[in-house]
Amino acid sequence: MSFLPQEIIRRKRDGEVLSDAELRFFAAGIGDGSIGEGQIAAFAMAVFFRGLCMDERVALTLAMRDSGDVLCWDELGLDGPILDKHSTGGVGDVVSLMLGPLLAACGAYVPMISGRGLGHTGGTLDKLESIPGYDVTPDNATFRRALQQAGVAIIGQTGRLAPADARFYATRDVTATVESIDLITASILSKKLAAGLDALVMDVKVGDGAFMPTYAASQELAQSIADVATGAGTPTTALLTDMNQCLARSAGNALEVAEAVEFLSGGGREGRLGEVTMALCAEVMQTGGLAATADEAHAALAAALDSGRAAEAFGRMVAELGGPSDFVERPNNYLPTAPVTLEVFAQRDGVVVGVATRDLGMCVVRLGGGRTNAGQGIDHAVGLAEVAGIGDAVSAERPLAVVHARDEAAAARAAAGLLAAFEVGDADPDVGSVVYERITPNIST
Repeated sequence: MSFLPQEIIRRKRDGEVLSDAELRFFAAGIGDGSIGEGQIAAFAMAVFFRGLCMDERVALTLAMRDSGDVLCWDELGLDGPILDKHSTGGVGDVVSLMLGPLLAACGAYVPMISGRGLGHTGGTLDKLESIPGYDVTPDNATFRRALQQAGVAIIGQTGRLAPADARFYATRDVTATVESIDLITASILSKKLAAGLDALVMDVKVGDGAFMPTYAASQELAQSIADVATGAGTPTTALLTDMNQCLARSAGNALEVAEAVEFLSGGGREGRLGEVTMALCAEVMQTGGLAATADEAHAALAAALDSGRAAEAFGRMVAELGGPSDFVERPNNYLPTAPVTLEVFAQRDGVVVGVATRDLGMCVVRLGGGRTNAGQGIDHAVGLAEVAGIGDAVSAERPLAVVHARDEAAAARAAAGLLAAFEVGDADPDVGSVVYERITPNIST
């Protein structure tokens, strides 16, 4: 059936419910270029103001997914479920590099399609490119071999996966329609569901360094993603997690990779980063059928770490995708290091009671560890290490953080930014759990 784009736009402008066929026609036209930028912009604005019902959200997500390749793993004869997670991003969020190998060591297969840094948030692909030789855009045969051999393969989106999303997002970005929950949901899930998943877990951040501006908005997005993905045939739950401070002890590409390797190899498991990672793993293991209870999942995850299987899976993934075969054993031999380090101390002794987390992320960007425009290169070596968290005592012996910079001037600028980003007081704050809430779908498959 043939439709007129302007009639679809008019119907949505007037608050009518669009059919599956109409949404498929429009998404296909975005993907193949037959629908113009003006019509895409008009449709996005109509959705922004009128919204989509649940059936429309599911239909648009599937239509955008089907605008390109949808991966199928049947021919590989894999003996475990295909699982993945997605995060709305933050500062020091290196969870993917730990979660993928952990799930692989527990019997899952994780074909993770990841992105680059955006604004103050770090990007998984940028982190992985700290590793010499690691190919984030392998050919399809290499991707499949890596998944089969390592159980996990973390790569970037190709032009053949959900091409409608790439074009749609570019138009939304310049027409003030990015903030639509309906369109954010379709954008995230069209790419994730194109990976042929059996189950998904969503990590929606809350707080100063989060993508969504309020707790209520984060709840709304998490519920939308759980409902739409499950309605589209991929059982999904979500966790709301804290982003009011740096999640890891570091922020910056190579520094975060080193921290992830340390975690997988036996260190740094008691902090906030480990708590979020283990919670997300346990969640998707239950949804994907690898564990009956959270306790069973946590026991399997602990065994995967203690036995070295998780570290081995990460090392095998790195080698399969072009990196050094001994990277896990000798990360310091390969990761780039900045020539200047500077300890930044608070102006008084006390306890960290607040952090402007977004500002920490922007410190990394200004050091060169992020981008101010899409085509810009980044410096993988720079960033922040030993970042103090809320509740940590700081003094003349314990810095707020250690700046890793390319030169003294950049280090001094970052130090000034750090001093402004941390609030130091006397009373111990109530830190609380890093996992706020679990969101389950209100729709069944």
